[in-house]
Amino acid sequence: MKLIDTSCWVHQIRARGDPAVRSRVESALTAGTAAWCPQVRLELWAGARSDQDRKLLRDYERVLPDLAMTDQVWALACDLADRARRAGISAGAGDLLIAACARVHGAELEYADADFDLLNSL
Repeated sequence: MKLIDTSCWVHQIRARGDPAVRSRVESALTAGTAAWCPQVRLELWAGARSDQDRKLLRDYERVLPDLAMTDQVWALACDLADRARRAGISAGAGDLLIAACARVHGAELEYADADFDLLNSL
């Protein structure tokens, strides 16, 4: 299972998205391994620009597994936030939740956001 981060979905949705990122997302969709979580859905809905974007998001909602934001995810996100701060890393709450969700669910995190490289070191 691959938790696809918002940074990758944006490339997938936008006509001018990075072809390499689009290919990675398409491969996961085709293989049936793509998933998302409530934080990613929220970020995508907040950025939806058109009726076409909204239709695509509704289509994804019908087929993509939604990895739950459990108490364990929240606890790990808080722990990651603490470890990041101690390491001098400033991480956004959304990225912390997404990283924690992937770890708790044993999913590979597919991303195009360098902030996750820093979180992976924790």
